[in-house]
Amino acid sequence: MITIRGSEERGGANHGWLNTRHSFSFDQYYDPRYMGFRSLRVINEDWVQPGHGFPMHPHRDMEIITYLLEGALEHKDSMGNGSIIRPGDGQRMSAGTGIRHSEANPSQTDPAHLLQIWILPERPGIKPSYEQKEFPAEEKRGKLRLIASPDGKDGSVTIHQDARLYVSLLQPGEEVEHELANGHYGWLQVAKGAIELNGKPLRQGDGAAISEEPKLDIKGAQDAEILLFDLV
Repeated sequence: MITIRGSEERGGANHGWLNTRHSFSFDQYYDPRYMGFRSLRVINEDWVQPGHGFPMHPHRDMEIITYLLEGALEHKDSMGNGSIIRPGDGQRMSAGTGIRHSEANPSQTDPAHLLQIWILPERPGIKPSYEQKEFPAEEKRGKLRLIASPDGKDGSVTIHQDARLYVSLLQPGEEVEHELANGHYGWLQVAKGAIELNGKPLRQGDGAAISEEPKLDIKGAQDAEILLFDLV
């Protein structure tokens, strides 16, 4: 079964410096039908204006992944980490017992466009940690590139949950396939462009909850960038 979460159905608001869209309930947006999917708790699509950002704020007991689509984002945290996240990078922060961090658009001219992803950890009280890796575009073109996993397979960042995140860049007519193991679920998020998922059309901003679909056929309808979560 594939249930589409349309882009225009998402919550969110335009705060001037931040335009945000929430696939699941978040902050001031609440919909009891959309409180997450399996261990996937948050997918926020954010546009951050030049020179603006999120000031230092706390998190705990959450696996947080930031995926840049355009522009750049500067990260600082209470563990002493500081970095610039760029398109294609996979950044993972395990908030665990508690962490504070800030995220800001360092450019004075260009907006930053990103997906902010939260995944529930396998257990509370994990030691906080940080990881960031580059995943070049050529590794994603016409294939599913694993960028986050519980065991760091294939050079992916390590998350504390039995969940895997794949990214793919697809041209029109290009296809990738993925098999979901028995008892596994999927969520597909279209970050750019348009695709077909098992024959169902999805466009930018759309998401799809997937259950009892052992095989996924993902076909580019326009130049597209997709994120696929394999969840238990």
